Order: sequence, then C-alpha cells, then structure tokens
Amino acid sequence: MGRVECKVAIVTGGASGLGWADAELLVAEGARVVITDVNAKDGAALAERLGPNALFLEQDVRDEERWKQVIAETVRHFGRLDVLVNNAGVVVVATPEETTLEQFRFANAVMSEGVFLGCKHAIPAMRESGGGSIINMSSIASHLGYPVFFAYSAAKGAVRAMTKSVAVHCQANGYGIRCNSIHPGAVETPMIRQAEGRQEAQDVPDGVLPINSVGAPKDVANLVLYLASDESRFVNGAEFVLDNGLSIQ
Repeated sequence: MGRVECKVAIVTGGASGLGWADAELLVAEGARVVITDVNAKDGAALAERLGPNALFLEQDVRDEERWKQVIAETVRHFGRLDVLVNNAGVVVVATPEETTLEQFRFANAVMSEGVFLGCKHAIPAMRESGGGSIINMSSIASHLGYPVFFAYSAAKGAVRAMTKSVAVHCQANGYGIRCNSIHPGAVETPMIRQAEGRQEAQDVPDGVLPINSVGAPKDVANLVLYLASDESRFVNGAEFVLDNGLSIQ
C-alpha cells in the first residue's frame, strides 16, 4: 500500500478496460486520480465508487483546448500533477486497402494526436510540480504486422516513437520527467471484444498463463503502478512489451 502516496495522476480513457483498472489501482495505492473519458456515465460512476481521491472530467483527447482545461482543473482540484497515463484508444478493423482516410485520421487523432497533446500540455504542469512520469499506452501492434488493424498500428507506432522523443527532451532539459511506453498484447477489455467480434468476456485465470492467452487489465495496471511510482526512477524512454511471449514465438 502507498506506493504512489500523495501523487496526482490523470488517466485518459478511464471509464472502462485498461484505464479503469489503472485508476482503481492507483487510488488503492494512495494516488489522487483524475479519470477522463468521452463516456461520462461510466467515468463518473467509477469516480464516485473510488471516493474523494478520484475526480471524473469528460474529455475528448482530440480537443487541445479541453486538454488545457483538464490539466488546469486537475491542478486546481488536487494541487499538482505528477503522473499522466495516456490510455485513451479506439480500434478500427480494416486492412491497408480497406481503411478509409476518415478511419485513418480518426484513429490517429485519438491515439497519436491525443498522446501528443497530453504530453505537450502535461510537461509544464509536471515541471511546476517538481517532475513526474508520463506513461503512454502503445501496443504490441507497434512491433508486429497486423494488417486488419492498420490504422490502430500506425497510431501506436507513433506513440512508441513520440515516447522516446519526450523522454530525451525532458531529460536533456533537466525537467525531472520520465516518459515510457507500454506495449500490451491482447488483454480482456471491451476493445478486444469489439476487435474479435464477441460479446462475452473471457475469464483470465490466476498464475502463469498458457500460450495464446489473453491478459487481464490488472496485468497492465500493475506495470502502470510501477512506472508511476518512484521505484522506476531509473526507467526512462523504455518500451515494455507485455504480451505473454507472443512477440518471440
């Protein structure tokens, strides 16, 4: 308990899936968390359940003005900003030939431009707080070829590259801000169910998982917690592949 005591975090896309698990664990470990999402109903319900150390703010991460407002409100409400989890994401199921320009732009606006805007506007607030940790949710799709997730893969590849640039920029300028990316494989969330065209959730057992298993949201949240904490102070510009060995098979 208390691994991120007194830290203030923003988690985008926090109304479901990975963001939900991230927010829940960060609060449990002592952080004060601002949950943002376009899904106001579920985001507000989560914040209410988590109590006074959680706040929900409706946000479309494509909107730069809203980013400024969310960060300003975070600082007004909790006094500082120490952690940003750029988690918001969408999935478009289409190959390079099938993907429309509109679909490509939509996916990249949410996951590439959204991450860019989050980093850009969080850095000054974190500097004022004395430093911090930016955690960008990429994907194993940035390492492997997934033609049916073409736009998604392109956006996640951009996240992978931006993370390293942000890390070097902040370190070179002495900001005390680290930036790392997480690259999950398939994790049991509403997004993966949508991508696979199924309605029912799969049970994810405890213990070491067999080959071709999906992970649980807590598997990603545990890594987010580590990167948000001071335990990871020597970790910067790194990419964490979290895929149960998929990429080496």
